[in-house]
Amino acid sequence: MIDWRAYAAVGAGSALGTGLRYQISLLLLALPGPWFPWATLAVNVLGSWLIAFFAALAAGRLQGRVARWQPFLVAGFCGGFTTFSLFGLEVVQLLAQARPSAALGYGLASVLLWLAAAWHGHGVGQRLTAA
Repeated sequence: MIDWRAYAAVGAGSALGTGLRYQISLLLLALPGPWFPWATLAVNVLGSWLIAFFAALAAGRLQGRVARWQPFLVAGFCGGFTTFSLFGLEVVQLLAQARPSAALGYGLASVLLWLAAAWHGHGVGQRLTAA
């Protein structure tokens, strides 16, 4: 039988993550100049760091404490906070605006920054569990 508390934790975490992502997008939408998806880039980089950090903590000696929070933190908060689908739409929007260089730059920068953030977050989590 599946524990209903895990579903509730995922839902609560997702609501918080999505709400925070929306607030960040409202703040960064006011930046001057031509539109660029800074908010999605920022939340996806931060979310990549967080999910790798939580995974490293769960795999380390803090496993019991973090594992209890994993549905809320990983599937819920990080899942609601980050957005790959919006990233895809924004690349298409940049192309529709006849800004292929911006679309390519956004796509490449996103993937490289996501990976770098995940690598760093994982390293920080490993160092914390080793201490």
